[in-house]
Amino acid sequence: MTQTANFDSDRSTTMLALMHRIRAFEEAAITAQKQGLVLGAIHPSIGQEAVAAGICANLERADLMLSTHRGHGHTLAKGADPLAMMRELFGRAGGTCGGKGGSMHIADFGVGMLGADGVVGANIPIATGAAHGLKLQGSRQIVTCIFGDGAINRGPFLEGLNWARVFDLPVLFVCEDNGFSATTRTSHMTGGAGAGARAESLGIPSVAVDGNDLVALDAVARNAISDIRAGGGPMFLHAKTYRITGHTAVDPATYRPADEVEAQRANCPIARLETALGLSGVTPETFSALRNDAAREMADIAAQAQATDWPDAALAFVDVQDVGSPRQRPF
Repeated sequence: MTQTANFDSDRSTTMLALMHRIRAFEEAAITAQKQGLVLGAIHPSIGQEAVAAGICANLERADLMLSTHRGHGHTLAKGADPLAMMRELFGRAGGTCGGKGGSMHIADFGVGMLGADGVVGANIPIATGAAHGLKLQGSRQIVTCIFGDGAINRGPFLEGLNWARVFDLPVLFVCEDNGFSATTRTSHMTGGAGAGARAESLGIPSVAVDGNDLVALDAVARNAISDIRAGGGPMFLHAKTYRITGHTAVDPATYRPADEVEAQRANCPIARLETALGLSGVTPETFSALRNDAAREMADIAAQAQATDWPDAALAFVDVQDVGSPRQRPF
């Protein structure tokens, strides 16, 4: 854990509380899925909480964000209501998307969260388009696009980054690199020097950072976002982290050695930040209180979500575009 001479223990404690809330939300969602309350896949971000906390701590509410299928932590860190998020996972009324989107398409335009995306890499050109719109408007807002390491091997990565560079768009691309593309190590299927080198080949400045080091990530994100907002054009952040769970909540992840996972538990961003804060005088009792408060909050939220009514069936096709039948006329 990077700890500078002017280490801000108050700011770090606030972000530690957020990371505990993200982890508790994921754990509550996993429990709910086991109970049959969540249908479809859940992709937990347990072990990757620092990326969400460190990036979003430096964004403004009006800034826009796009996420991946593993987007609960990003959405919560951007300011979304966890009860509305849990209702969305449960398919209930009052969900962020009316219960229609579920886990992999969670969105909350009210906090600038334009949505998660179940298609790997598909959020990249959407983010680029949003950034282009902001530039045309002369807005001071920026866009942050978070995607996994598997996305760098897909076409939208090249298309999106190239467009952002050509038009100098206000977008921060964040590769949240947990080392695995589903059940395969990304290093086994990626040619060349990887994510950062590919961004730099397109003329986009790239910074690599330990994605489990909240303090370092916070500082790098602050500088990058400030530069982009000042008109510096697109930037790329490569954050190496590790997901402690499997690819999905039901994936036992037997393709990974057990000792590797256990070592990463000790290296997770929550454990590392607590070590740094402990050296600054924050007590173990404070850590326990943050953890317990987060667990109680999310357990209560899950109970409230379960008690929420199902959406009115009459609302099923509200906000769904009808472009007519292609057999009758062209689009």
